[in-house]
Amino acid sequence: MILPIFAAKSALAITIAFAHIISAMQIVNIAAYKFVEVPNPFEWRAILKERADQLKLMGSFIVAPEGVNFFMAGERSSVDAFLDFLRNDETFSGRFKNIDVKESISDDQPFRRMVVRLKKEIITMKHPMICPGETRAPSVDAKTLKRWLDQGHDDSGRKVVLLDTRNNFEVEIGTFNGALNLQIEQFSDFPNAVVGTAGDIRVELQDKTIVSFCTGGIRCEKAALFLRQLEFDNVFQLDGGILRYFEDVGGAHWQGECFVFDRRVALDPQLQTTTRHYETTAHPDRNARYLKWKEQQQNEPVGRAE
Repeated sequence: MILPIFAAKSALAITIAFAHIISAMQIVNIAAYKFVEVPNPFEWRAILKERADQLKLMGSFIVAPEGVNFFMAGERSSVDAFLDFLRNDETFSGRFKNIDVKESISDDQPFRRMVVRLKKEIITMKHPMICPGETRAPSVDAKTLKRWLDQGHDDSGRKVVLLDTRNNFEVEIGTFNGALNLQIEQFSDFPNAVVGTAGDIRVELQDKTIVSFCTGGIRCEKAALFLRQLEFDNVFQLDGGILRYFEDVGGAHWQGECFVFDRRVALDPQLQTTTRHYETTAHPDRNARYLKWKEQQQNEPVGRAE
């Protein structure tokens, strides 16, 4: 009996070791944002860049007076260490203790460098009266939204209208069935797009529940607040955006894939990297900038810092 037990233990040890090797080879991709007062963005930029470089993480981290917004990738241990730093280091005074982080796994590093940028807004809307750090629009979680869509109305019996707050070329790659698309070229166009068609929208959305959505939650959060300022009732934001919806309920009521701003280009509802080839159909100037960005992503040496 000794030999079979020994063999079983050896096989288990080999299996565990192999699992660790596979895990180490995988890249963990994280996306998160939080609207919160940042007292010294310039000082934070240096601290965040230094820690990310120490952990050999790559991606984009935006710091603004209104909060932070980041997409990063690296090995599991490095990602966990960075999030622990963000949540617990005294520099941040507990501001990110409960930050909501979306995850996906890829075989390759989707970023070519680590960039920490200072900006006026973590997502540009150019509408200073919108302050998500002071108040939030009501949110609906993925499972509740799926239930609403399954039954054809919300819990009060109102029809649900999904409002896509992303750029038009993102919408063309994938969106919810029947979602309203304002065909904007960039998010800063959203307020004018809503106001410019307010009469038609008010008729279409009368007595309905509006759910704004975007990739990770940041754009639809500002969008929902803007709509509430215009006195639209029954406005919700999709909590965690499309990525959290995919994570929690998969691709129910979704068509296509979800565009992401890194070398993966798009994710399917299982959060796997697309196998398709896309070219955006944005405005020529914006499409040219996208293609230039895409070429840079493909050609830049790994590890370039900024």
